[in-house]
Amino acid sequence: HREVESCALCHKDIDPPGFAMESFDVAGGWRERYRAVNDKKVPAEEGIGHGGQKLLFHYALGVDPSGVLPDGRKFADVREFKRLLLADEPQIARNLVRQMIVYATGAPALFSDRREVERILDHCRDAEFGTRSLIHELVQSELFLNK
Repeated sequence: HREVESCALCHKDIDPPGFAMESFDVAGGWRERYRAVNDKKVPAEEGIGHGGQKLLFHYALGVDPSGVLPDGRKFADVREFKRLLLADEPQIARNLVRQMIVYATGAPALFSDRREVERILDHCRDAEFGTRSLIHELVQSELFLNK
């Protein structure tokens, strides 16, 4: 999919966070190796499958949570990925505010909303973009009151 131009356009952006999250299984548990079902007569591990049912499995390949961001910065695992993201804390806060706008108003944050989003961020900068500060500013904003 990364070799096909039409696929690669999106995958260059969505693959890095996906690779970083590979260390977590579907239930959010930490893993260093994938699980596989195997018919070999070697002892199997006992785990939990679909619907909470017992599942016998074998360990398979190791997880590779490394990747490269579109800007060329490399990371080895989810912890390094997080450090790279936090290097631009205002951008993380901006995305959080945009998602909170959707949740609070039921409408997407539009290009025309960017001035109000930036106002919210400016008021929360001294509070280091704390979630409580972002919420307080959002519920007092024109976006929340009139959108």
